[in-house]
Amino acid sequence: MRRLASLIAMIALVTISTASLAAAEEHKQGDAAIKSEPYSWGRVKVVGGGFIPGIIFNKSEKDLIYARTDIGGAYRWDARSRSWIQLMDFVSGKEWNMLGVESLATDAVEPNRLYIAAGTYTNDWTDMNGVILRSADKGATWQRSELPFKFGGNMPGRSMGERLVIDPSNNSVLYFGARSGNGLWRSTDYGETWSRVESFTATGNYVDDYKDTVGIAWITFDPASAEPGGTTQTIYVGVADTRQSIYRSRDGGQTWEAVPGQPNQGFLPHHGVLSPNGSLYVTYNEGAGPYNGGKGAVWKYDTAAESWANISPTGNMDNPYGGISVDVQHPNTIVVATMNKWWPDDYIYRSTDGGATWKVFWELNNSGNPSRINRFAIDYSLSPWLDWGAKKELPEISPKLGWMIGSLEIDPFNSDRMLYGTGATMYGTENLGALDQDRLVDISVYAEGIEETAVLGLVSPPSGAPLISAMGDIGGFRHADLNKAPDMITNPYIGTSTDVDYAELNPNVVVRVGSHGGNGHEPRMGISTDNGITWKPAANSWKSEADDRTDGGTAAVGADGTLIVWSPLGGEKAGVRPVSFSRDMGKSWSASEGIPEAARVSSDRVNPHKFYGYKNGTFYVSIDGGAHFTKSQATGLPSRIISNFKAMPGVEGDIWLAGAQDNGNSDSRNGLYHSTDSGLTFAKLDGVGAVSVGFGKAAPGQQGMAIYIVGQAQDDHGIFRSDDQGSTWIKINDSQHQFGTADQAITGDPREYGRVYIGTNGLGIVKGERQDDAHVQK
Repeated sequence: MRRLASLIAMIALVTISTASLAAAEEHKQGDAAIKSEPYSWGRVKVVGGGFIPGIIFNKSEKDLIYARTDIGGAYRWDARSRSWIQLMDFVSGKEWNMLGVESLATDAVEPNRLYIAAGTYTNDWTDMNGVILRSADKGATWQRSELPFKFGGNMPGRSMGERLVIDPSNNSVLYFGARSGNGLWRSTDYGETWSRVESFTATGNYVDDYKDTVGIAWITFDPASAEPGGTTQTIYVGVADTRQSIYRSRDGGQTWEAVPGQPNQGFLPHHGVLSPNGSLYVTYNEGAGPYNGGKGAVWKYDTAAESWANISPTGNMDNPYGGISVDVQHPNTIVVATMNKWWPDDYIYRSTDGGATWKVFWELNNSGNPSRINRFAIDYSLSPWLDWGAKKELPEISPKLGWMIGSLEIDPFNSDRMLYGTGATMYGTENLGALDQDRLVDISVYAEGIEETAVLGLVSPPSGAPLISAMGDIGGFRHADLNKAPDMITNPYIGTSTDVDYAELNPNVVVRVGSHGGNGHEPRMGISTDNGITWKPAANSWKSEADDRTDGGTAAVGADGTLIVWSPLGGEKAGVRPVSFSRDMGKSWSASEGIPEAARVSSDRVNPHKFYGYKNGTFYVSIDGGAHFTKSQATGLPSRIISNFKAMPGVEGDIWLAGAQDNGNSDSRNGLYHSTDSGLTFAKLDGVGAVSVGFGKAAPGQQGMAIYIVGQAQDDHGIFRSDDQGSTWIKINDSQHQFGTADQAITGDPREYGRVYIGTNGLGIVKGERQDDAHVQK
């Protein structure tokens, strides 16, 4: 971890380029050579899947819109295809921390200029400091400057903002509001170098759940205060402070003062937006968000009269508020959203008279039998999983209008278009004015191209659906069509699925496990006998208590589908959860012998009675359907793996295991290990390291399946394929396509040679396919 010598020092520029590599090249290490093969990269469609904390419209170029995510990079809107383009696939696994976007700024003076404050965590989950990415071509290529502290793109308060802003009068000047007590920073050379604004001393008193100060929440310029040919003079800054939170400068950032008369209710200022008529609107929330709600308010500050007014839509402070936007074509028109009402739904309000009166998108009618009056309709056909597979009883509806609505934006060129982010997707409307005419506001999914899922498991069966996934937060999916978002897998609903497996000789049998997210006796396993089309819950393999939060762990299905082995993770409160086996499709379970709890488990893909286990460098084998395991005598295995080891289809006892480097244990390093005798012995492949491994259809003329890894070959890091059982390797990705953290799951397609699926943490399911002129060797 880097020590900070001085926060005042200017930060030197470091340059990176994401320019495309040549179609084919050699990667040399000594006398060895790694061939490269060009691939086409895309995504398996889920459409959305994660939190959208910020949507940013450029104020001078129509349809130039950006979206930032908390773990999945940033996107630019493409108006012709009505879809979003990912701008950060170039981020490597080593620098995965850059994929959490703290803030984003698009330049109204020179619209090609784009800036991203990249950095996911301020805690000890990363050693990497935050980076300001600069682009002069709307994100096609980048330069970077590192700041001497961390950012918090996935920390509490991430939907506050924007923290990174450009002076609208002098676009060489940028400001950035930092967390962790690091204050306000300024650049005067288009973001190349930065220094702290020493005259701004407020750092905030609100401490998040990770014991870090949330710090500066947003920065807003008053363009009317600009000097001819100079900088904007009046600047407002919101700070996460429960006592005094709004500050201003009237001399271009040289001196600062607290805005007089500001509310003092113990709330935090989530957003501050300035209307062209001089009204500053501020949403307040009891917490930093995006999960906590509580109380809050909406206040309006008349900058000319220097007076404040509470314009909260309900007339009280019972609601927390997040996203807010002003219609620049009609400065008295504003929209605002509540922040996490959770039940029965969040609210969106619209005012056309500066907050004097409001219309709401929906309300409860409590006269007689309570009913819900909706003034909107949602088309979610693009992401049918958004109803979570279940219809709700009023006053709830499915899907909801939204939750975690921290960004709510009116198009500056189209008063009828509004976009807003939720915890699962982006919605939009193009008839916002219908609310004034007592017509329904038509809302639809606006997330085509956004793939923000954390993928924990992938299988590609030899028949049936080409892909079945296990995912964080939204369970997982059966993709019968890779280019269409499916319904969510339910019965049971498993919020975070940790593993998925199928029977190699009977792919109709599929098992998934995971965490429900609630307490008690909810099932943590689902079983399908029709290739994942329909599901039934299995019994839990342990006796659960009321506060049980056992995690799904890993599970394995025997080759013919008649036997299941399950290794759940007990967790701190749950205690020991033994590896168990079932001979009746999950109706009952018996504890396995000879294998420790929390071991990873997998099945042989030929012998239906053979199962394998692994924990802390020791390999285990069962030949009686998981009832008894025997410890292998194999030595030299890594102490840590972070993805499933796998047995090769079609060959009994052929096992591949990817080791992960453990920074706390010098004996555990990246490696790829291969056994041909059911784990009795393992050989480490020379010059190859891997964090995940998978198999796909064999290359023409080859007997064994193609092998895919994420890792390195001859010290060249990337994604590789071997067509000859690991003797030689071909690199199939390039510097533009690295996909951040892609170490949880990888699998080839057993029906199409060269196709590979890669699970990422925030960038969705990556799909790679060979180009026509694929195999080139220099």
